[in-house]
Amino acid sequence: MVLNTQDQKLIALIQGGLPLSSRPYAELGRQLGMAEETVIQRIRNMQEDGIIKRMGIVVRHHELGYTANAMVVWDVPDEQVQRVGEALGRHACVTLCYQRPRRLPDWPYNLFCMIHGKDRERVLNYIESLVESENLQDIPYEVLFSGRRFKQRGAKYL
Repeated sequence: MVLNTQDQKLIALIQGGLPLSSRPYAELGRQLGMAEETVIQRIRNMQEDGIIKRMGIVVRHHELGYTANAMVVWDVPDEQVQRVGEALGRHACVTLCYQRPRRLPDWPYNLFCMIHGKDRERVLNYIESLVESENLQDIPYEVLFSGRRFKQRGAKYL
């Protein structure tokens, strides 16, 4: 697919981040002279055509005061991973939850969830609460606190 000028302008705008607005696509539309629904449809079309691979959000947690960040890795029986992942993902303290293949024999973990908190103690309390509320006492897990920050940015297409 060849991008027209409007789509190129739209990509240039969204790769810099969506406007901080309750209706970011309407704001983009105002900048481009398009209706909000047209912006949404053009993005959807570019996703379907494989031009835009994915859209995500980069939240700069540290700037919001969330300085303790931990990835909790779980060794969940394969037949339970869907149920456990969905249960963990429903908790407000879990900002990201996804399944990955195990890398045996060194890495038995197959479910990952990210938890951000104002301090380490609060994050550990969140994890303890997750284990209790979801009855995960028999599921092995490790808590990996972030030691350093890396540059966070979205994809660049143009």
